[in-house]
Amino acid sequence: MANEPDTQADTMAALMANPSGDEAGWDGGDVGGATERILNQDEIDSLLGFDLADDGDADRSGIRAIINSALVSYERLPMLEIVFDRLVRYMTTSLRNFTSDNVEVSLDNISSIRFGDYLNSIPLPAILSVFRAEELNNFGLLTIDSNLIYSIVDVLLGGRRGTAAMRIEGRPYTTIERVLVQRMVEVVLADARLAFEPLTPVTFNLDRLETNPRFAAIARPANAAILVKLRVDMEDRGGRIELLLPYATLEPIRKMLLQQFMGDKFGRDNIWEGHLATELWTTKLEVRAVLDEQQVSLQRVLDLKVGDTFVLNATAESLIELRAGSIPLTRGRMGRRNHHIAVRVEAPLSPSAKTAIQRVE
Repeated sequence: MANEPDTQADTMAALMANPSGDEAGWDGGDVGGATERILNQDEIDSLLGFDLADDGDADRSGIRAIINSALVSYERLPMLEIVFDRLVRYMTTSLRNFTSDNVEVSLDNISSIRFGDYLNSIPLPAILSVFRAEELNNFGLLTIDSNLIYSIVDVLLGGRRGTAAMRIEGRPYTTIERVLVQRMVEVVLADARLAFEPLTPVTFNLDRLETNPRFAAIARPANAAILVKLRVDMEDRGGRIELLLPYATLEPIRKMLLQQFMGDKFGRDNIWEGHLATELWTTKLEVRAVLDEQQVSLQRVLDLKVGDTFVLNATAESLIELRAGSIPLTRGRMGRRNHHIAVRVEAPLSPSAKTAIQRVE
């Protein structure tokens, strides 16, 4: 009984040393030697889902994954990747013609990001081009990093091959540099229009050039956007182009972006189209020649008997109407050819008939 206070004191010390209640500190070990385990920095980053070496492209986990769970992945819009693949092909050709140099354009990745996070991650200095998608009635952002800016200026102004572009820090871009970059941006936006054309006609017009990200705010910081990173290589020079499209910009064509890709014609089958057109041209259509139409009472129709005469408001010179079902086609004159009754067409095909034919096609 005399040792009871000391036993209680040892028990309290053991609980403080091992608050999780693990039995490892109680089984024949030194109770006072148990120490609390401290997480290192790598384990903390893994728990939170942050990685200093990660550029934001890899899959996130932990708490960061929960925070970013509201973002919609671009993989839910299958046609986007096809559109941007077409953009890479068009840009490779157009930038070669623009620079008269060997240009290679590659698609690095497509990811989803919040607009505010992207503005904070832009490496400065850079030129941000704000453009407007006319048919979609919204804006987008095209960012060109400093390496590509100086490379384009060096190539267009006749810089030597085999030497890296000179990069001068601490000064704003000159008017000549901005004009040359603006011409390149217009080339890229024209290629973007061609890339979207098989899906839907969209015209991208350059609105303004900015060097401060705060002045290029085209959406709220929390809004989700699609970020496309393109790499432009010109032998030993080059840089990056980043295309940012907010989800609000793509919302009007979201249903088109959800469709699956089937062939280079975005799901169109040329063989089936040719077969359908051939069958339509060989289809037989019943055409009626209407001499006259009158509205009479039902009582008069019920009183008709054999031998009664029904007078039409048409003469030998009157034009008759040719119809396919209820659709009027054209007008003509009734006549006779050999032993057959004939109609000579006197007017072109009516607009309503052309509209119906276009709907069928």
